[in-house]
Amino acid sequence: MIAVTRLNGKTVHLNALLIELVEENPDTLITLTTGKKILVLEKATEVISSIQSYLRSIGVYAATIKSDQTEGTS
Repeated sequence: MIAVTRLNGKTVHLNALLIELVEENPDTLITLTTGKKILVLEKATEVISSIQSYLRSIGVYAATIKSDQTEGTS
């Protein structure tokens, strides 16, 4: 879960695995895979950083990074 702040100042916790899209124009809009949309005070880069931290904490983030090493070389 990641913590974000709604426009009314209340903190909510979102399941980071359900976040489909993060837009900033000028407010940050988070769209979940359920179709629900949430406006938050944090900048898009902050939300993305929180998502990456969460993914690292559960051991998923490393699997999403492309390796510079090429397969099949000896």
